[in-house]
Amino acid sequence: MAIVVVGGHSRSVGKTSVVAGLIAALAERNWTAFKITQYGHGVCSASGEECDCATPDHSLAVTEERDRNGETDTSRFLVAGAKRSIWVRTRQGLLAEAMPRVRKEIEGAENVIIESNSVLKFIRPDVYLTVLDFDTSDFKDSARNFLDRASAIILHASDAQRAAWENVSLKPVANRPMFRITPPPYVTPEVVEFVRAKLEAVHGPISAR
Repeated sequence: MAIVVVGGHSRSVGKTSVVAGLIAALAERNWTAFKITQYGHGVCSASGEECDCATPDHSLAVTEERDRNGETDTSRFLVAGAKRSIWVRTRQGLLAEAMPRVRKEIEGAENVIIESNSVLKFIRPDVYLTVLDFDTSDFKDSARNFLDRASAIILHASDAQRAAWENVSLKPVANRPMFRITPPPYVTPEVVEFVRAKLEAVHGPISAR
């Protein structure tokens, strides 16, 4: 089983678009796709909406997407060609509680692609891509903590002379492949071939099975 993880340093940098692009470009792998979301205080993990409840049933929710309207991130995964699409929501810092369910879903999959940084605490993927944008100042702790594990960087093209974020060094990934993108598209042929080659080096080509 191949496992690919796609993360990024902030919201709205294109993580979902990268996942969807890889699903479509490598459709032969019959992906099961996961989106992992951790909500902060006051936001319900069952619905994603604001709430003031603190009952146990609102600390964790794992649901399978059925709708193919393309309006949600998990629906976009299905539209791109994923065999299954699963949304995992937990309170911030409580992803460990969801991992037994996540691992059970992974065990039944042919190949897995996950949108998340934090899942790297529990899973060692074959490929970890992180999406960076010099023009977006926010830099998640989860992206910072796992930056050195990135197999490659997907970097938004920018005219900026330096990154908007502070106190983050790219030295841990100085020798990793870096693919520049000008969205759309978020996934270039070079990115696809990089991921394909990495997976085939470990699992062999699909046609050889």
